[in-house]
Amino acid sequence: MTFGGNATMLLRIGAFTVLTDPNFLHRGQRARLGYGLRARRLTEPALQPTQLPALDGILLSHMHGDHWDRIATRSLPKETPVVTTSEAAKCLADRGFSAAADLQPWQTHEFTRGTDTLRVTAVPGVHGPGPLAKLLPAVMGSVVELLRGGVAGQDVVWRGYISGDTLYRPFLGEVLERCGPLDVLIPHLGGTKALGLTVTMDARQGADLVELLKPPVTVPVHFDDYDRFASPLGDFVAEVGRRRLPGSLRTAQRGETISLRA
Repeated sequence: MTFGGNATMLLRIGAFTVLTDPNFLHRGQRARLGYGLRARRLTEPALQPTQLPALDGILLSHMHGDHWDRIATRSLPKETPVVTTSEAAKCLADRGFSAAADLQPWQTHEFTRGTDTLRVTAVPGVHGPGPLAKLLPAVMGSVVELLRGGVAGQDVVWRGYISGDTLYRPFLGEVLERCGPLDVLIPHLGGTKALGLTVTMDARQGADLVELLKPPVTVPVHFDDYDRFASPLGDFVAEVGRRRLPGSLRTAQRGETISLRA
């Protein structure tokens, strides 16, 4: 994984190359969140469209300006498959992206290359508490699995879960029940504030998710790039350490490439 900042990652999984939540805005620029809400970027992104290799697909957790921005619309190839929510797929179609695959919770989409398959399973999420949930866009987490094998059948050789901008909820434990144990958890953190309410996991909720799913490796993202973040990465690291939670915590700096294997 190469970390581009915010929730933008370039994932190289087997023979597949996937981009997540493309956000290329520069420091000082503002992302549109709807209903007149905006967020100001505090950092420079470590990835720009001109630096990207050929992509097999894009995973988009939801349609917010800090996850898909105007630079992404202008610069990314319109024929690139995008796996996302129904709501976001409609928005992308209006912007000329012809290969958006909309998923309902627990539906799957597959990419194939030879005898290898990259399977994406949509995981439901809750972006806002109570009535605020109806004002915010639908959000999707993704279980990403690499399957290998021939005519005798395929085996899962790697499995990761990217939470998307969800709050912690006990039903996220269904990830293990439906898909199986994880190799890596990538939680979206930051304790984002909107209208005075928390709409992404803060340190405590992020640690709750680690405790629930017990991944061997946790790689946190989405924690310090915008002025609406209220829960810094250090708080999450401290909370995980205080609870002595299982697995290892692997943090990435913007622009850094790290392994997602245990």
